[in-house]
Amino acid sequence: MRKNDFVKLVNYMKNVYQIDHGLNQLSDGRVKPTYCTGQVILPVLLGFLLRIKSFNELNFMIKNHEFSKLFPRRTKLPQIDAIRDTLKVLDLEGLKQVNQNIVKTAVENKVFDNGTIDGTKFFGSNKKSCPECLKNIKGNKIHSFHSGAVISTVGKGSKLVIGFEMYRPGEDSASKDEGELNVAKRLLSSTMKSQKRLMDVVVYDALACNSVWINHCKNLGIDTIVRAKNNNNNKSLRSARKKTNKSKTVGVWEDEKGFEKVEVYESTFTMDNVDQPLRFVKFTMQHKDKKRTQLMIVTTSMDMAHKTLFKIIRARWDIENSIFNNLKSEYGLEHCFVRGGNAVEAVLNLIFIASNLSHAVIFGEATEKPFHNSTRNGKAFIKRTISAEV
Repeated sequence: MRKNDFVKLVNYMKNVYQIDHGLNQLSDGRVKPTYCTGQVILPVLLGFLLRIKSFNELNFMIKNHEFSKLFPRRTKLPQIDAIRDTLKVLDLEGLKQVNQNIVKTAVENKVFDNGTIDGTKFFGSNKKSCPECLKNIKGNKIHSFHSGAVISTVGKGSKLVIGFEMYRPGEDSASKDEGELNVAKRLLSSTMKSQKRLMDVVVYDALACNSVWINHCKNLGIDTIVRAKNNNNNKSLRSARKKTNKSKTVGVWEDEKGFEKVEVYESTFTMDNVDQPLRFVKFTMQHKDKKRTQLMIVTTSMDMAHKTLFKIIRARWDIENSIFNNLKSEYGLEHCFVRGGNAVEAVLNLIFIASNLSHAVIFGEATEKPFHNSTRNGKAFIKRTISAEV
């Protein structure tokens, strides 16, 4: 059974996601290398599938021949120094293409209509740093880290990372809101260029509830849904909120999932510096314990049903609760693996590729679902298949 599981896993990755072909197309800037780029990168990808927390752990696995069953007999794998050197000069476009192919294949098997964007920090260290690092100073301690925006699928099914964009010191504002918004705009532009038919709607937090983001989405031809908060100083938004608060309900849902009752209020308004009309929608939720909360949104989608809007904006938290938490706890997103050159972005790409494969393959979200009932523990399953004999 273990042998059969292993064959399934390897064949599925090769046949459905074309991983071996994608890695073989990679290139780097080394001169007269001993190993081709794909030979160097594959052990790193396998390591992240196994949730390594450091390159020391990967080095131990290589020296103990833990990947021997994955390669022809007498295949010599690169040592960790060669891996670090290669990551620093790796061509990033090839890695991005590998991840794009995984997402496209998942979309073919199960369509995703919505994406969400959020910012996060990664690869923090109190000892190591590079010229691209951001820094937090607390007393005598300097914490170096990288930051960026990530776009992912939202809603039911696999939580796939579609792409990411790094914060650029000196180019992006030091202000969190302004800086993150600028990074998010670059990210959405590149995503719409490479994955044109992937999304109909992009969801974002309250920092994007402004004309800059809404006009950017309009120019790219995609609808957006953003949170609205009471402390937003936009005059037209304040007027829309007051108008909506005085309006009658346009919908009432009894026994909505997780709530005793949900009341819906809506108005149409024009935001300053935005030509098209927008919808301001407020959901007032009465919980089972009688506690009442509210959720307000602004959207460019003029015909989307209220229940759909409600589900999408609530599912936006998937990127924080399901994706970031998982990447940080399982894939070492907060650990500084290697710095210098292209290494940080290369490692990020490989972590996201490993995460996407785990969600789309191991947890059976793709059409064939070959592993759906194999195990409840994806990590144990991958370890079992890698250690099995072909």
